Amino acid sequence: MKMKTPTYPENLLKPEVKDVCKGLVLSDDQLRMVMQRLTHEINRGLSKETHNDAIVKCFTTYVQDLPNGTENGKFLALDLGGTNFRVLLITLDGMNFDMKSKIYAIPQTLMLGSGTQLFDHIAQCLALFIKELKMEKEVLPLGFTFSFPLTQHGLTKGILATWTKGFNCTGVVGEDVVALLEAAIAKRNDVRIDVCAILNDTTGTLMSCAWKNHGCRIGLIVGTGSNACYVEKVENAECAIPGNYNEDKANMLINTEWGAFGECNTLDFVVTEFDQAIDTNSINPGKQIFEKMISGMYMGELARLVLEKLVDAGLLFNGKCPTDLKKRGKFFTKYVSEIEADPKGKYTNCREVLAELGIRNATDQDCENVRYVCSVVSRRAAHLASAGIACLLNKIDEDNVTVGIDGSVYRFHPHFHDLMTEKIGQLQKHKFDLMLSEDGSGRGAALVAAVAAQKR
Repeated sequence: MKMKTPTYPENLLKPEVKDVCKGLVLSDDQLRMVMQRLTHEINRGLSKETHNDAIVKCFTTYVQDLPNGTENGKFLALDLGGTNFRVLLITLDGMNFDMKSKIYAIPQTLMLGSGTQLFDHIAQCLALFIKELKMEKEVLPLGFTFSFPLTQHGLTKGILATWTKGFNCTGVVGEDVVALLEAAIAKRNDVRIDVCAILNDTTGTLMSCAWKNHGCRIGLIVGTGSNACYVEKVENAECAIPGNYNEDKANMLINTEWGAFGECNTLDFVVTEFDQAIDTNSINPGKQIFEKMISGMYMGELARLVLEKLVDAGLLFNGKCPTDLKKRGKFFTKYVSEIEADPKGKYTNCREVLAELGIRNATDQDCENVRYVCSVVSRRAAHLASAGIACLLNKIDEDNVTVGIDGSVYRFHPHFHDLMTEKIGQLQKHKFDLMLSEDGSGRGAALVAAVAAQKR
């Protein structure tokens, strides 16, 4: 009797589906071109002559000292970077660490209201937190993680360049956010807070990892947004304001703001129709192109757009598109991670996700094709982030550099770490290590405050 050939998942993948997705699959040559262009843009951002016109701004952070494990005391951290913000009290004693924290919501009305209302709300929550801990009599140094593009004029002066991530508060762009926070705190007159430093979440990630691993030289975020910072030689940080930093020190952290890479058509050679649709329907068309191809805010929607096209072409679900799959934002980024976490040939998570979207009769072939779409979207994100990191490793030009990484996509996607480790290794020759950051935007902010407070 002739045996039937078993059907493996690969056999279930329709060639027409691969064809629709082919623009999302990047070759190493394309990734090297990304690296080349990103390096060019980083150099433009660092240079005083071209900084104002540069797409990748490479803002100086004025952070010159990495933690060394001798930091002591109680420090506050304020972490603002999304729809919630956190207040933390961190106690450092050498390598011992204790943390108390609380999360506060930012209602949509405040995200789109006035800057005064936003900072008054933050100051009120800070005061509540401190009073709960009965520490209102103490002067507490604070590190402020502000995860939006900043032009820094010093460790405690940061001018908001532009809002991202759904925020659009009036009266803040072009203003010093430290001064706005201090004004809101001063109005209350019931707590004593010394704002020691303002930083980006990438800087916090780098500092948090450097506290444990002294080889850390790069901080990367792949979460709601994407950004990276790295240790640069002081002489290359041409935009740093003389007198606001120590010229005798060798290094300074640079916040690249690489999410903006791709503006002015610099990434058109890898941008697909799906990326164009994401961009057109975003609140900031033409901006943050690299971020829109990598980060969690857009990954689920990218997958949804591809799936919708496949259904409309009759390649999925017998051509019947459920209402939810036609709605923007209804295919969550967490679905991508869940679907890809299914073992090969099994579709338990995939079927659960599809059921949530109103699809109850999906075949194994449907599930395999949905999984393929999720995998090409997430793999491209991992490979683009890898090209960025490879570019920074080449710039630092040292071996055994640790890359500290934080963010929900890196943390929760089942293959992101392995995809990045493999691709970074293929794109450059230096030895490196990827390290998951433990609470970079919280612990890292406190560490920046601790290092700054020691220097005062």
